[in-house]
Amino acid sequence: MLFVRHAGTPGMRSACFPDDDEPDPSGLARAEQWLARLRTDRAWAAPSTAALRTAAAMGLNPVPVAALAEADPGRWRGLPYAQVAQREPEALASWLSDPHAAPHGGESLAALAGRVAGWLEQARAQPSGVVVCDAGVIRAALGHALALPPLAAARFDLAPLSSTELTATRDGWRVAHVNRKVTS
Repeated sequence: MLFVRHAGTPGMRSACFPDDDEPDPSGLARAEQWLARLRTDRAWAAPSTAALRTAAAMGLNPVPVAALAEADPGRWRGLPYAQVAQREPEALASWLSDPHAAPHGGESLAALAGRVAGWLEQARAQPSGVVVCDAGVIRAALGHALALPPLAAARFDLAPLSSTELTATRDGWRVAHVNRKVTS
């Protein structure tokens, strides 16, 4: 299962909590580099604009899957991290240190991890294809594969348009690579 982080967005560049931003045109142009590399008719994507548009630029016709959506940031949606840190330092600290906390009224990291793990286990029946989504989902998938708690899995750096590959085994998932960038 090849996971590709969607193209960058204005919110990503501005260090904001996720919103349903359009992907950058330059990122979509770079996503086209995947065209010659992908040989699959099975694709899934987060239901976000950035993920769906990135998948289309990659030449995919993905099935949108709610379980592959980034964690709901609740009232922090679209806000800069620095602003939240200034206005709600205790709430942000709680969210960053407790995987079950959702002080923003959205979804906890533990809930995201559970949702992604459930989808991955269903996908093990036919474990090949491409998933286009954001970093939180890929981190949750890596956490599931490696039996890492959500806060430990959050330590993976994942660049826009990078790929992470998981391989299904009889006993779970193996990590083939993480954060590999496509080259022309």
